[in-house]
Amino acid sequence: MDVIPLGVKIRADIEERDRARPFRARVRWTDPETKARPSKSAAFDTRDEAEEWVAQVQGAAARGVDPKMATATLADYGNASWKTAMRGLEEKTVGDAYLPAWRRRVVPALGHLPVTMVTAGLADRAVMNWISNGVSKSAVKNSLAVLARVLDQAVRDEVIERNRVEVNGWQSQYERYEDELDDPRSLALPDWAALTELADALVLASAGQYRVWGDVVLFEACTATRIGEVSGCRVGDIDTEQWIWKLRRQTAPGPGGLKDKGTKGKRARKIPIIEEVRPLVMDRIRAANNNPDARLFVGPRGGRIQTGVLRRATHWEKVVSRLGYEHLRRHDLRHTGLTWFADAGVPLHRLQQIAGHTDPRITQRYLHPDIQALQNDGELLSRFLSIPNVGPQAPELLASLSQERGSPNGPHLRIVR
Repeated sequence: MDVIPLGVKIRADIEERDRARPFRARVRWTDPETKARPSKSAAFDTRDEAEEWVAQVQGAAARGVDPKMATATLADYGNASWKTAMRGLEEKTVGDAYLPAWRRRVVPALGHLPVTMVTAGLADRAVMNWISNGVSKSAVKNSLAVLARVLDQAVRDEVIERNRVEVNGWQSQYERYEDELDDPRSLALPDWAALTELADALVLASAGQYRVWGDVVLFEACTATRIGEVSGCRVGDIDTEQWIWKLRRQTAPGPGGLKDKGTKGKRARKIPIIEEVRPLVMDRIRAANNNPDARLFVGPRGGRIQTGVLRRATHWEKVVSRLGYEHLRRHDLRHTGLTWFADAGVPLHRLQQIAGHTDPRITQRYLHPDIQALQNDGELLSRFLSIPNVGPQAPELLASLSQERGSPNGPHLRIVR
């Protein structure tokens, strides 16, 4: 890394613009050797974030750190410092564990952020997203380890003063999530009235009472989709004659900011749009002037919807706690929709297609216990009929099974001829 002499003066300004991330901070300085005047800028959601970034760049320059390095994103800094940050590790550990974790999880989640802006809170949210997306416990551990090594190197390079990423308790969170997967029905809202009450309360709690926040909540629950998929929905994806949404893409964090990419299962799927949400869909289409390429849902400034923005804008935690749903997260709207579809009698194979699950065992967890019990009864009968020389014409066997159910040794199949 090139180190410039101490005392280089950083000039900064912050501009507010009509953009999704309205505050742009820019720093400029004069290179003491070439006399060139390079600059660097970044966009932020709030003025406080912009001012903090400027202060960190100025502090780094005062310590002799090249402002270009001080303003680098986590992805750029990590890639440039990779060999140094990984020194002392076995080649197999780096190649088989840390490098895939860096490329597949850390960079897509945090790589677009300036390295000086990576905080424990941001890392914590990234970990929770990895867990909810089914990342294994060992993969989460590797991802945190490689992130810690890169940030430790940034401390040694004096790009940051200390490594603030200390994600505690993620193991217990992982175990909690595994428990929830066993009973996702427990996470669902009870009925339509509860959902509309939640949507209205979130709108009232938001600045300017922005109606789209409530529309997003209703649409996500009634389509049993993920918020990234709702954000990626375009007007042209909606068939208003058949009332079918052809879900083609999702919006997700990536290097350089939010990006549109394929669905989680890499396949398009068709989602029915129920009558209750059709009016709000038509309102959104009209608001987009029927432009097929326009997003169906956008934020107050026209930007893409994301779960963190929805949470902050609607004061989510306060609202759900006041309504008595302290456990409720944004992703639980998907659990709500899948539970309702299952209780409405949607067959398992169709529910699996709507959910986009590749494993029917995951979908089966949404079935009502009564439905699950009936399916188990059917499987018992199928196994009974599969025994050689046994069929409905063998009442003696049925009687024998019935008697032996109550025996201390449990039921044993005994062929009675």
